[in-house]
Amino acid sequence: MSHLSERPEKSVVGVSMPHESAALHVTGAALYTDDLVHRTKDVLHAHPVQVMKAHGRITALRTEPALAVPGVVRVLTGADVPGVNDAGMKHDEPLFPDEVMFHGHAVAWVLGETLEAARLGAAAVEVDLDELPSLVTLPEAIAAGSFHGARPVMTTGDVDAGFADSAHVFTGELRFADQEHFYLETHAALAYIDEAGQVFVQSSTQHPSETQEIVAHVLGLHSHEVTVQCLRMGGGFGGKEMQPHGFAAVAALGARLTGRPVRVRLTRTQDLTMSGKRHGFHAEWRIGFDADGRIQALEATLTADGGWSLDLSEPVVARALCHIDNTYWIPHARVTGRIARTNKVSNTAFRGFGGPQGMLVIEDIMGRCAPLLGLDPRELRERNFYRRGQSTPYGQPVVQPERISAVWEQVKADGRLAEREREIAAFNAGHPHTKRALAITGVKFGISFNLTAFNQGGALVLVYKDGSVLINHGGTEMGQGLHTKMLQVAATTLGIPLHKVRLAPTRTDKVPNTSATAASAGTDLNGAAVKNACEQLRGRLLQVAATQLGANASDVRIVDGVARTAGSDRELAWDELVRTAYLQRVQLSAAGFYRTEGLHWDAKGFQGSPFKYFSHGAAAAEVEVDGFTGAYRVRRVDIVHDVGDSLSPMIDIGQVEGGFVQGAGWLTLEDLRWDAGDGPSRGRLLTQAASTYKLPSFSEMPEEFNVTLLENATEEGAVYGSKAVGEPPLMLAFSVREALRQAAAAFGPAGVSVELASPATPEAVYWAVQAARRAAGAADAVAGAEETAAGAAETAVGAAEAVGSA
Repeated sequence: MSHLSERPEKSVVGVSMPHESAALHVTGAALYTDDLVHRTKDVLHAHPVQVMKAHGRITALRTEPALAVPGVVRVLTGADVPGVNDAGMKHDEPLFPDEVMFHGHAVAWVLGETLEAARLGAAAVEVDLDELPSLVTLPEAIAAGSFHGARPVMTTGDVDAGFADSAHVFTGELRFADQEHFYLETHAALAYIDEAGQVFVQSSTQHPSETQEIVAHVLGLHSHEVTVQCLRMGGGFGGKEMQPHGFAAVAALGARLTGRPVRVRLTRTQDLTMSGKRHGFHAEWRIGFDADGRIQALEATLTADGGWSLDLSEPVVARALCHIDNTYWIPHARVTGRIARTNKVSNTAFRGFGGPQGMLVIEDIMGRCAPLLGLDPRELRERNFYRRGQSTPYGQPVVQPERISAVWEQVKADGRLAEREREIAAFNAGHPHTKRALAITGVKFGISFNLTAFNQGGALVLVYKDGSVLINHGGTEMGQGLHTKMLQVAATTLGIPLHKVRLAPTRTDKVPNTSATAASAGTDLNGAAVKNACEQLRGRLLQVAATQLGANASDVRIVDGVARTAGSDRELAWDELVRTAYLQRVQLSAAGFYRTEGLHWDAKGFQGSPFKYFSHGAAAAEVEVDGFTGAYRVRRVDIVHDVGDSLSPMIDIGQVEGGFVQGAGWLTLEDLRWDAGDGPSRGRLLTQAASTYKLPSFSEMPEEFNVTLLENATEEGAVYGSKAVGEPPLMLAFSVREALRQAAAAFGPAGVSVELASPATPEAVYWAVQAARRAAGAADAVAGAEETAAGAAETAVGAAEAVGSA
């Protein structure tokens, strides 16, 4: 086992414990960015000037009326930007645009003594607009040929030969929805200037280093003149990876121009109308199977709705292509990706980052094609699982294919699937207007950033004279438990009790050039960096302890805060050891670093090994559908998920549960709607609140929810043998969608293939039920016609016999 994966005796990692801020969360004492406003003097409040048109060129911007509003201090426009007027990394997102690109685009910001004054001032700003044609829906953009960014193509094998050798070839298309992050804390930033002219920004951001970079180039400063801090986020889910930068830049610009702290905090409606979503996709596909139902060839085009600017659309599409195979070997494939440019908010990262979109395509194909092949969907999936020696379409070997089957078989056993399927068949036979179904799906999700350079992490660990320890790392906490795991990693590596370790807020002046807390790599990167720093410190302290104990450093162990040598009763307490080290002038701070090894990726050729490893999981979901309304309930869910050797089991189980429910929301409930008509509100987001945008709640939770972590699953080459857990569980929710498909099909004849919209709302399920019923009616009509024909033939034969007798 590698040094990185090996666990010492009596380690703190692997112990179930609550989130490090759990008590603060439930008591309301946890501080978020906007809470700091009340601790800051003379804060100005910023309010956006939004233009409620989908597309148009600004011909005039009159700010004088706003300045006449009592309490308004300043109006920020593009003319005020001393550096680069752009909030994106692709330089296609002007912070103060001269062309409105989506309904609700902010073209200026008003600063007021109060938020109400700023709001009234923003309403007073006059904007003249030369309206231009707009593309609101994905089909409109495709028809108009409106695309931007790269168009990757992933190929493997000989696709034409694969289809020629296929016994069955099917074609289809699928359009599936985008998704709103709906984090509890909306976008927020608070900026001020210190006495030296340094810019300090508190931001609700998953990527402080990039926020620092954008703020610096907007203000025309160097990065060392800007410090960004993130205390914690009230949820992020990818929505705060790129999108916070512009809001932080507005706050920083306002602070620099006025000399006063400036606060930006979006209302829920502003957040919904101004920030990007999960990319909606359109997919066209053709697939070939052999006579036994094994995939021979796949050809597909995936089109993402990128919105008005690129943001992270290119890597999202790349990851979608890399995950279209999911758990299935595809020997011949040609998959093309492209990004549609629409007049909507710029879509961005969301938990799974394109992986769910790619995997949904193949899972939809399997669910639709299984009945056409005369196979049970579960059997079709099992026949196509990866086997040892096989590689993905982009050329990465699948080195743990047995885990695909391991989690699958454990779900089947723990969930009593065979027994329950018999019970469901009996129930369905006796209930013509209510049907149940049970579906199982798997997940194979690659862990690492597709861009190799992002796979690095840093940490700074300080040991004080009293033996207390402070850790800083580059990751951000958004409720996922990253800080909890980092505390456990530090305590384990140093060999001390957890209470001796404290964690500082994430700051760019402590750990520079960090990657976003994203791609499920937060623990892998930052955990290994923390471990590296702690190992440097422990190595120095072991030398001191060895001198004090009269032993070799290699024979000294620090366990539970005490240094001991094997075969001796002599010992040295941690606090005393640290004090002794200080007196001997031993350095008690260390900067840790980690870079993920073994990655290589050719983005143009779309070949290589972009992922350190794959996370695996399987879920079985049982649903019940009302045939009159399409309403349904999730009766039971069984999950087995591979997190390697868990660093913090309670945290990991919570992540599996939360990810699954968020995925089920995307696939079954959350239905974003825009006004696509030709009226004055064209392009307006219609689902602007929780009253019109349905989120998963207690009523949508499975009535029985069983989550098990795969045992004996040490991951070689990862921090203390663990695996990532943030994103992979979201895709386990495919099981709910497939169960709904099978329940709808149960209203029709055996072997009917049902198409199911996404999200599979009760309305969509109702139409699927109706389609199944029509198939049943058609089957009855055919059977009736055959019976009539048979009767007519029998009559004719009888008549002929009668004539013959005469």
